[in-house]
Amino acid sequence: MAAATATPLCASTLPPHYSNTSPKSFNHSHFTVAVPRNLFSSSSISSLRQSKTTPLSALPSVSAAATTALNAEQAPSEVSATPSKALPFRVGHGFDLHRLEPGYPLIIGGINIPHEKGCEAHSDGDVLLHCVVDAILGALGLPDIGQIFPDSDPKWKGAASSVFIKEAVRLMHEAGYELGNLDATLILQRPKLSPHKEAIRANLSELLGADPAVVNLKAKTHEKVDSLGENRSIAAHTVVLLMKK
Repeated sequence: MAAATATPLCASTLPPHYSNTSPKSFNHSHFTVAVPRNLFSSSSISSLRQSKTTPLSALPSVSAAATTALNAEQAPSEVSATPSKALPFRVGHGFDLHRLEPGYPLIIGGINIPHEKGCEAHSDGDVLLHCVVDAILGALGLPDIGQIFPDSDPKWKGAASSVFIKEAVRLMHEAGYELGNLDATLILQRPKLSPHKEAIRANLSELLGADPAVVNLKAKTHEKVDSLGENRSIAAHTVVLLMKK
């Protein structure tokens, strides 16, 4: 095996047999050490070569009951929330962005907003609900919405995003948590959301089974900058705090 090149290391992580008295092994101006020829045994090298990462297909998947048409109120039940550690609270962040195209409905938080463009997506393209789902899943340490509800699965074509958020809420309760509070920010140039914010917040609160007092919604333009500011896309950020029951 050829000698390895110098590998950057933090000084606190240097092996005990390295010291600044060995100038050929330690360069204290760059904190690097030369890896010796015999650092790895032949057996450890063999095991490294044979090791494999876990493919995404091996992660927990979700399936809905086979029906001729998707029942928007029937959520999958195979994903199990099993946080590695029972913390008193958990914080999650979600982000989503969709292109705006003519001929699609603009659905935000389950509310159909009048506009000449809508979100192009595999499901109904509800950027806010998708973002909230990812925030809850992230807080629980679970895979993101794209892995649990893949857009390669035809059963989710045109699906109402209420299916996704109800599954996220189920997983949250299964793990022993409840919503502490939620703060979401929508980013779009048009249309103005002021006339629709309360309807969106009320519907989101109902889907979450939460008091509207703990659900906050803000809307921002993008000052006519890039695709968001040119009315070619819409984005959302969400932060959630989950509290142990």
